[in-house]
Formats: sequence, structure tokens, C-alpha cells
Amino acid sequence: MAFHESWIEKQIREAQERGEFDNLSGAGKPLRGLDDPDPDWWVKKMMAREGLDASDALPPVMLLRRERATFPESLVDVRSEEGVREILRDYNARVIEDRRRPALGKNSPVWAATVDVDEMVEQWRTLRSERFANRGVAPEPVRSGSGATAGVANRNGQGRRWWRRVWGGRHTGKA
Repeated sequence: MAFHESWIEKQIREAQERGEFDNLSGAGKPLRGLDDPDPDWWVKKMMAREGLDASDALPPVMLLRRERATFPESLVDVRSEEGVREILRDYNARVIEDRRRPALGKNSPVWAATVDVDEMVEQWRTLRSERFANRGVAPEPVRSGSGATAGVANRNGQGRRWWRRVWGGRHTGKA
């Protein structure tokens, strides 16, 4: 009986004869993951090695839903009301954009809910005041407008210019 050796088998046999498989790292050790009950162990290991987050693989609608679940707590560090409103308007615009994408398949599409901006701003104000009350510090003034003159009013009822707020009014010109 003649034994026919394929080209691949010949390459492996010749490499073994040359000793190229001797002293490999991990030789004599069990293969990792074979006893692990999680069939996706190798994917998780690769993601950890590459520094990837599992949420990067989620569909956009699920990322939007996850983002909405963090409101208003994730907005507490935002200093101005206008900044909070801008974040919430941006979120709502991304939700509407996601809804405009065509749905694939016969199942009804999954949607993320929009947020009521005014309601979230009120919740943000409440959380911010509670946060500063727990610290025993007076809350920073909530600025509702935008632009250079928004925010703190001077004696004449007019807004102070931005450099006055930054440098504490050390500028010699009038505001």
C-alpha cells in the first residue's frame, strides 16, 4: 500500500525533522479555553488585548437607549443650562436621525425615545442643587443664556462680558 503525502503534510514533516517545532512557548501546556464553558472566551480575550469595549459592537439604537438611561445624572457636571440643553437637543437629533434609517427585515424596528428637554433641565437643576447641598458649598449660578454677555448681571441689569467673569473685573474698561 503506497502512502501519498500531500504538499502540506510534507512541509510539516520536513519542519519537524529540522526541529522547528521544538521549544515553542506553551509546549506541553494545555490549550487555553478548551475547559472554559464560555464559547466566546477567545473573542473576549482578543477584545481585552486590543482595548476594545463590548458596547462598540452594539447597534446605534442600543447605544442611544443606553445614553438616555444615564440622563440626567450624566449631566450634573455640565455647568450651564444652555450646555445641558445643547446636549439634549443633540441627543434628540441623533434619535430622529436613527429613526429615519430604513428598517431591515420583517420585524418592527427598535426605537430609542427622545427626551423632554425642559423636564430634563428641571431634573438637572434639582440634582445640581442636591449635589452642592451635600458638599456644603453654594451652587454655581445657572446660566441660561449663551454668548458673551450671558450670565451674571451687573448693577445696571446688563450682563457682564466674558472676560469680566474670567478675570474678575480687573479690566479697566467699562462692561
